[in-house]
Amino acid sequence: MTDYLAHERALLDEMRALGKATPETSKAFGALVRSVNESGPLDHKTKELIALGIAICTRCEGCLLFHTRALIKLDCTRDEFASAIDVAIEMGGGPSRVYGAHALAIFDAMSEA
Repeated sequence: MTDYLAHERALLDEMRALGKATPETSKAFGALVRSVNESGPLDHKTKELIALGIAICTRCEGCLLFHTRALIKLDCTRDEFASAIDVAIEMGGGPSRVYGAHALAIFDAMSEA
């Protein structure tokens, strides 16, 4: 069984180290993320659900962790989360089903913590 919470902590430590090594790039990326999440006709939760689907389709475990945490903070329900996984599976087939299963396990682990 994967300890997703420990994996999340380790990834956050790695991202902090990267931020120190590449401060300008990290600052610019952070500004991009804030800009995307704060503006436009879609609300933040919808944008995070889209990002989750993309993370599943591109098989990015770090992105699964970050966007799942964001969705939990945005009061995403398990049903909403699973519905986003459905769309990712539709678009990405079998590999997205595997990463969708990882995403749901992450959601459950983070929700229980």
